[in-house]
Amino acid sequence: MKLFCLIGIAAAAAMLSDCGGSQSQLAQPAPFQQSGAQPRLGQLSARLAYVDKSGAAQTGAVAMHPDHNRSWMAPGATTKGLLYISNYYTDDVLVFSYPQDKLAGTLTGLEGPDGLCADKKGDVWIVNNNLSDYGEDAVEYKHGGTKPMTLEIDAGFAVTCSVDPTTGNLAATTIESYGSGPGSVAIFAHAKGSPKLYYTIPDMETMYFRAYDDKGNLFVDGEKGLEGGGFEFAELPKGKTKFTNIALKGATINYPGSVGCDGKYVTVGDQEYPYTDERDQSAIYQTTGAGGKIVGVTVLIGSDDVEEYVIDGKTVIGPDVYFNDVGFYKYPAGGKPTKTFKSEYLNGPHGAALSQ
Repeated sequence: MKLFCLIGIAAAAAMLSDCGGSQSQLAQPAPFQQSGAQPRLGQLSARLAYVDKSGAAQTGAVAMHPDHNRSWMAPGATTKGLLYISNYYTDDVLVFSYPQDKLAGTLTGLEGPDGLCADKKGDVWIVNNNLSDYGEDAVEYKHGGTKPMTLEIDAGFAVTCSVDPTTGNLAATTIESYGSGPGSVAIFAHAKGSPKLYYTIPDMETMYFRAYDDKGNLFVDGEKGLEGGGFEFAELPKGKTKFTNIALKGATINYPGSVGCDGKYVTVGDQEYPYTDERDQSAIYQTTGAGGKIVGVTVLIGSDDVEEYVIDGKTVIGPDVYFNDVGFYKYPAGGKPTKTFKSEYLNGPHGAALSQ
């Protein structure tokens, strides 16, 4: 989600773990303003140029097929582990059997599918970061299902989500409001109805990624301003009504990446981790969360722009927007991918969620 994304076409998202400075405030949803939702076309064209630079298919690439404009799932998909990858530029989500990596289905009829998240039952949420439809911001599918159930955020351009494992509440971030104001976090009680609360975070104008830990604490990252200005990180402790800003110590995060948990640490991605040949690569930091200390880093060698990742035990799965592929890396060791798959039908792989 490097902000040559446009606000409202920003990319962004999903995870859970163990995961408190300044205070945030509850905010009312901003009214819809058509005039405040104009795309930044220069940033959009830059993003599309990056997608066009994807390399040749690699050995062992997965064979995939067009979606034919309808959602479908292979017979028996509900009995398998499934990996969901949001295909931002073709408005669909590709579903693979996991860990076999065989195409098992495609979910269509979406508008800019961005961040993804899954709950304990294996239901998957897809956040629509769309420009034209301000209604179906979050779409839920049962594990292996094709019938959507939708929620409306109605506060801004939604990008990512996370489900609280202790309550079933759904948190969704908006990168900015429709009127080009600061982003917010919307909380849906039990992932149903309308958001019960909207939160803003002091010093965090642009909100990107979020994750609940296994205790129900919510962590969010973003930037100081709508046009950048520095990394910000914050926590909404379980049962509290205000966010607490956290200053991470031990390393510099250059551009916010996905927030997650690995069962021990709160993890924070960096989409612009320094690389020796003068280009960026992606990395994942292990942090003590509210403690504010960075204790380790997983460098995804050979990547360029992994926005949202999934940690599954000793494996991290990272869709790469630049290379238009999905890489699998050792966790927490990192290094070069143990395998990569690519397809001509991958077009802007932003989000990832694992449903088992």
